[in-house]
Amino acid sequence: MVIAAELVRTIRERAAIDWWPKENMRMAMRVAIRRILSKHGFPPNLQDEATKPVLRQAEALADQSRLRAA
Repeated sequence: MVIAAELVRTIRERAAIDWWPKENMRMAMRVAIRRILSKHGFPPNLQDEATKPVLRQAEALADQSRLRAA
């Protein structure tokens, strides 16, 4: 649960309006996610696969936030 909370906090802090189509922002988000996973002892060989669903969730969260703001 600690990893999930840290991931959500980091994503919310780093997410800007329409960040997901910008490759440099997606890259920065992936790096932040990997650092959190490493910090908590997540195996490096599994980090790529673990990062994908986290990014999808971040995109969904950003999309929901955008819809609420409209």
